[in-house]
Amino acid sequence: MSPAAQTTTTDTPPGPIAGGNAGMDSEYLQIRNLAVQFDGFRAVDGVDLTLMQGDLRFLIGPNGAGKTTIIDAITGLVKATGSIQKSGVEVVGKKVHQIARLGIGRTFQTASVFEELTVLQNLDIAAGAGRSVWTMLRRRPAQIPDDILEVLETIGLADHRETKAGVLAHGQKQWLEIGMLLVQNASVLLLDEPVAGMSGEEREETGQLLRRIGGERTVVVVEHDMDFMRSFATSVSVLARGKVIAEGSVAQVQANPKVQEVYLGTAAAVGSAPVGSADADASAEKE
Repeated sequence: MSPAAQTTTTDTPPGPIAGGNAGMDSEYLQIRNLAVQFDGFRAVDGVDLTLMQGDLRFLIGPNGAGKTTIIDAITGLVKATGSIQKSGVEVVGKKVHQIARLGIGRTFQTASVFEELTVLQNLDIAAGAGRSVWTMLRRRPAQIPDDILEVLETIGLADHRETKAGVLAHGQKQWLEIGMLLVQNASVLLLDEPVAGMSGEEREETGQLLRRIGGERTVVVVEHDMDFMRSFATSVSVLARGKVIAEGSVAQVQANPKVQEVYLGTAAAVGSAPVGSADADASAEKE
């Protein structure tokens, strides 16, 4: 069963909307004056972002704009200055495992799954705090915990629970990696080019998956696929040379002259840039 085939129940949470579903107990990520420097080069230069629960935010920009470096800074993979607060808790200066325990998770351009293990075993390991390796890897009893069953349905892999991850299709591996974050109760998901290399059908199914999970979480997507961004983003931040140059809805950033000049080149390109034109070599970006 694909993610797009999930049925809707009466208690289905609201999907992501522009500005988020912010309430008194909402999760958020607030970034202020964030800077990352490599050998004197400022890859991220004074970035401010406010990312709310329920707002499916896309980060776009040309090669070297600093998008992936921002995710690396949030997750502790690179040293940064400034402030990153997850629902009021400062992240800058914490170690990678401490940040993960705060509920901040990420995916990479190439899915990081255990290919020799089944889908279910991958989810078991991700959810396995407090359990021994033997307990996680031995043959599972008939009863699967409700939280893992729910995630299997959400990511569309319920029928593949006993399938080894290594034989999954490319898109399915990405869905499994997202599922591994969900079973860890990650409330902030940072997704680095989640649809890179996917077929058109897989991109659509992935977008629907992000809509399903995005209403109750803070989801940030680094993306070069402009068609995918236009179809699924509720808000967009555009970066260039390590700075945020525009923010708003898809329509607002497409109409922004600075975005047209710096990122996509022309107004016509903003409105209809095919995948692979302005971003021909973008999938090879190393930020």
